[in-house]
Amino acid sequence: MTADLMLIWPELILTIGGLITLMLGTFLGDRQVGIYQLSALLTLAAATAAVVALFGVQTSVFSGTLSVDNFGGFAKLLIYAASFVSILIAPRFFTSGMRAEYPALILFATLGMGIMASSRDLMTLYVGLELNSLAAYVLASFMRNDDRSSEAGLKYFILGALASGMLLYGISLLYGFSGTTDFTGIAKAMGGELNIGLIFGIVFVLAGLGFKISAVPFHMWTPDVYEGAPTPVTTFFASAPKVAAMAMMTRVVIEAMGPAVGAWQQIIIFLALASIILGAVGAIGQKNIKRLLAYSSINNVGFMLVGLAAGTQQGVEAVLTYLLVYVVTTLGAFLVVLQLRDAEGNQIESIPALAGLSQRRPGIAAAMTVFLFSLAGIPPLFGFWPKYLVFEAAVNANLVPLAVAGIVASVIGAFYYISIIKTMYFDDKSDTEIPAGGGVIAEDAVITASALWLSVIGYLFIPVLAVISASAAAVLF
Repeated sequence: MTADLMLIWPELILTIGGLITLMLGTFLGDRQVGIYQLSALLTLAAATAAVVALFGVQTSVFSGTLSVDNFGGFAKLLIYAASFVSILIAPRFFTSGMRAEYPALILFATLGMGIMASSRDLMTLYVGLELNSLAAYVLASFMRNDDRSSEAGLKYFILGALASGMLLYGISLLYGFSGTTDFTGIAKAMGGELNIGLIFGIVFVLAGLGFKISAVPFHMWTPDVYEGAPTPVTTFFASAPKVAAMAMMTRVVIEAMGPAVGAWQQIIIFLALASIILGAVGAIGQKNIKRLLAYSSINNVGFMLVGLAAGTQQGVEAVLTYLLVYVVTTLGAFLVVLQLRDAEGNQIESIPALAGLSQRRPGIAAAMTVFLFSLAGIPPLFGFWPKYLVFEAAVNANLVPLAVAGIVASVIGAFYYISIIKTMYFDDKSDTEIPAGGGVIAEDAVITASALWLSVIGYLFIPVLAVISASAAAVLF
């Protein structure tokens, strides 16, 4: 037990840090916002250091239910970085409603996501997923006096409970027909002839996981929750949970369902194509920037699933690279949205209100252009590179029709990204005043660093990314 505990230092740090942050709020009240924020940020920094220290270790703990490996470590680093930014940007948004519960909930959700990425057993997978989900439901409705936030939390809770039930039913089927919840044991059971029980188990498990990554047709909660939740919470939802859920799904299909590739590959292909197409088409008529970015996240999940559908190490490497670039781009885009405020300090979310933004806030408009072009995968921006990798993996796995369909659908997706850029640069100024300045040093630094990395610097890191993603993906094969 002691040896196992020494290998889960990131989770222990997050647990202790979350409890300390929560207790600070109990004793100090809601006036010491800076203390709670600093406590949470230091906790995430310490957890990140623990993950880095464990990089290269490949073992399992607690009777094989949790894995300590490079794959989980890579996912945790992305999750912790996204959580760090989500806490860093919060105080300026919650000018009068920031409470200690916010950073504490982020820490507990992050703890759950780390367990999701490292699980090698269906039970620990479910525990991690629910720990993340319960914190997320509260975060979505964090602004109790805002009707949109309350509605977002309620919708997320109801649909999330439905998805959890579907996942749990699939878990029970897999356990009933394989006799174990361990991924290795399930893979052995699927090595022979698949019976109807295992097939239904695969379907229900992937349906439950599909909800967590916002894959079509389990995406219906995403636009409403992204629009209604506070912007820092939406930033968190669009980044960290996506990484955790995608890592969890990748580990499940490769490690637990690997021998049954013919069964799960068809489902993944359908989810990929449906997400790419509906994410692109659904975004075209949107007038709210947060709803549009919600459909953008659905669209990008579809591209990630193209790499996963290949079922090869090359495909998993492409998925990991895509996750990294997606997180950087999404955080940058939402930080730009957070800086868009009118003369009274109210958040601007309407796309038509961005008309003429390039004349009033040229730096913000330029950064948003980089992020949108990168999300669209338009070269030479670095967002093109992961799309190329997932399509290359699909072609090498003889999934040429899937790659062709994805490339064609990506052209549709480029339309709504370009339409926003056209609004910012070529439309007449809107009546909404967007005063210059208003940002803080931390936000400006993240936006600038993200934009520079996506525009020029990212390509310099391709050899390093290739080595890291290869070492992480190799764990699953």
